[in-house]
Amino acid sequence: MNQPEFIQGGNAIYYTPKGPMTLGEGPIYRSSDSTLHWFDCLSSPAELYILKTDPETGNPIGPARVIPLDDSITVALFRKNKPRSYIAAYYQGVCFLDEETGKFEVVKEIIPTDQRDEFRFNDGGVDAKGRFWLAEIDKKAIAYGAGNLPESYGRPKAKVWRYDPDGSLHLMLDGGLVCGNGLAWSPDNRTMYINDSVGMKVFAFDFDLQTGYISNQRLLVDRKGSGDEPDGMVIDSEGNLWVAVYATNRVMVFNPEGKQLKDIAFSAKNLTCPTWGGKDHNIIYVASAKDQSEDRNPNDEGGHMFMYKAESTKGRPKYEFAG
Repeated sequence: MNQPEFIQGGNAIYYTPKGPMTLGEGPIYRSSDSTLHWFDCLSSPAELYILKTDPETGNPIGPARVIPLDDSITVALFRKNKPRSYIAAYYQGVCFLDEETGKFEVVKEIIPTDQRDEFRFNDGGVDAKGRFWLAEIDKKAIAYGAGNLPESYGRPKAKVWRYDPDGSLHLMLDGGLVCGNGLAWSPDNRTMYINDSVGMKVFAFDFDLQTGYISNQRLLVDRKGSGDEPDGMVIDSEGNLWVAVYATNRVMVFNPEGKQLKDIAFSAKNLTCPTWGGKDHNIIYVASAKDQSEDRNPNDEGGHMFMYKAESTKGRPKYEFAG
């Protein structure tokens, strides 16, 4: 059996000035001004970072601008027709977020008040038609820890929703996830991928681009028993999945059949989410979280931003919301 190629990804390339972020999440790259945008979801208040980068090397240019937010944001994507504005998921639904002020406008509350002890939103993505997908966390199931959900709990209940540019809301997956993460699409738009971090699985679905519906759910990658938690994910131009694997210090690369091709190691245990950037979209930026365990490595750089230049690979820019 061939082992995946091991690559040393290196140290952090941007250190947040006030110290490590509690939970760095949701990086996205804007080509027009070569800026990297991401969030510290669990700081108080939550914060948006905007960092100017060199489009050739990917390196930071000066300090990031830091904007305090009204509430925690877990994922955001650019809006095609609204410069300096994001569509985002907050814990209970969908909002628009202003890049300059950090203020947000609730556009669709999805999780009702009486269910907020059970569910919150986590990750999301925009498909090629400009529709916003967002995935929940089953808070009761996640409390058991990664890979520890007892059979007596039954089927986990986290759902996946789709919010369209016309303002309509659609339930796309009615439960089955513990912690929905890493929503992404194949280059031909025929397959959609969703990670269940705490379930330690990567799922694939048939995807109909025109209707926006998914079907034929199947298990693509199963890391149960490994301690690996597949978190955020991006796809390269060849259809390979680049998955930030929480609790491992690795970005793992899988082909569309689920075979692991590469193991890219960084100096942080808790990697959370990648995004493609740079002029040729061959630079992968990886957000991370602070390791707060008692036995943490004193040299762990979790809570800062990482970068790896994939010379022979071309990534794909993220789609923008069409509303």
